[in-house]
Amino acid sequence: MRERLAPHGARRTHEFETFVAGAAGRLLHAATLLTAEPQDDNPRARRLLTLALAHTYACWQRLHGEDPYEHARRYLATRFAHGAWHHRGGIATRPGGARPHGPLARLTPHERLILVLRLYEGVGEEQVAALLGLPLERVRTVCDRATATLLHPPRSPARAVGRAGVAPS
Repeated sequence: MRERLAPHGARRTHEFETFVAGAAGRLLHAATLLTAEPQDDNPRARRLLTLALAHTYACWQRLHGEDPYEHARRYLATRFAHGAWHHRGGIATRPGGARPHGPLARLTPHERLILVLRLYEGVGEEQVAALLGLPLERVRTVCDRATATLLHPPRSPARAVGRAGVAPS
């Protein structure tokens, strides 16, 4: 019996390795956008990716024609959402207290999640709403607000100007 299962297990492993070779880079980039970590220093994003891939591998035989990329992305998003919603901002800061990095750092974790799913991953509003258990209008509003924040960042305070337009020294 064990001899008959070995080729099946090898095929499963090969199929999964092929999937990972094609999808891991994009999933890691999505996770890095979610965590707002630098591309070259993203331990939380790598952890999210590892958990998503491990979960996908564990479910590999039960996918039955389901898109494994969609499965991994869904797990990645829900895992991130769980951390963002249940740890009240704990997901927003990096280990050691470092602040989020890059253009998405100005967004809340919820805004990043919805924006990444909608704009980077191209997931429809209805699917995002269903995945996160939010009303469709809420997803639309959060996505619009996040997009506006990125397109029109708050201005930095004006520099103090001394007499006759000369900057103070």
